[in-house]
Amino acid sequence: MTQAIPRPVGTTLWHWLAGVAVAVAVWIATYVHLTDFADAAISLLGLERGNRLSEAVHFFLYDTPKVLLLLTGIVFAMGIVQTFFSPERTRALLSGKRLGLGNVLAAMLGIVTPFCSCSAVPLFIGFLSAGVPMGITFSFLISAPMVNEVALALLFGMFGWKVAGLYLGMGLLVAIVAGYVIGELKMERHLEDWVRAIQIGDAQAPTGSSLSWVERFEAGGRHVKDIVGKVWPYVLVGIGLGAGIHGYVPQDYLASIMGKDAPWWAVPVAVLIGVPMYSNAAGIIPVVDALIGKGAALGTVLAFMMSVIALSAPEMIILRKVLKPALIATFAGVVATGILLVGYVFNLVL
Repeated sequence: MTQAIPRPVGTTLWHWLAGVAVAVAVWIATYVHLTDFADAAISLLGLERGNRLSEAVHFFLYDTPKVLLLLTGIVFAMGIVQTFFSPERTRALLSGKRLGLGNVLAAMLGIVTPFCSCSAVPLFIGFLSAGVPMGITFSFLISAPMVNEVALALLFGMFGWKVAGLYLGMGLLVAIVAGYVIGELKMERHLEDWVRAIQIGDAQAPTGSSLSWVERFEAGGRHVKDIVGKVWPYVLVGIGLGAGIHGYVPQDYLASIMGKDAPWWAVPVAVLIGVPMYSNAAGIIPVVDALIGKGAALGTVLAFMMSVIALSAPEMIILRKVLKPALIATFAGVVATGILLVGYVFNLVL
């Protein structure tokens, strides 16, 4: 009988550590220079900033590597983290809280993560793959783009603390309640089969102190291969759609149908108009300011803003690789209902 030759764990571990250190350095250097890269690419293409075409191209060249970098980094880290905590333990920890405390914690986490809707998807996928209950992951997915410190700071600077505070409270309420409702509907069967397979595989995988760091790094690498390898085409399509729409916001037309004397249906129409668009809070709030300056009602405009950053069509395209149509429709319907409520409350109160 041939005796197995032990793997040189120490040497392999140092290889992993060196590789991860280099990868992290390259990741950080690339991420902080994304704007410079997009600017340089625009110049090489002979385009000048300021016109619609160049802004769309710049948006695509900036957002595509940003989302892919976030997706790769987060998925790798989550793959390592979940080797310490089994999906069952994580699920029990978060779902065992009374009155949806897990949804509250996830929504609060979204406040400190200044992601646009597409950038929040990587962490959403990471939560799902780690066994975090689906309803809780949706609370994060809704809160991260819609209620973050960037949005709150800009709203405070432009409209004051009352508007920022009311937006914070209503946005968190939408994220918490929508996630809780989706969780109570028990729609896990509407996750795509490959996501459920990852969850099942991770539930059966060994976890805890018995694993070496080499095995933990290898688990992170497998996560990147399994998840990023399947999702990246949808990322390109989704951001491509967002880039095509970016910069083409017809402000005068929008202001004309969002006026303070507009009928009740102005709020749902504003939400429907906002869904096909795509921007983050920093990009859409100046548009909000311009619309309000042209006489649009605050609640109607904020409902439009929420739909742009929390229910964007590019986000839905990327999520389609993870969620089946019935779950996407449920997510959109529940969140849209909450956004409509926010619009009507703002118009009533302010």
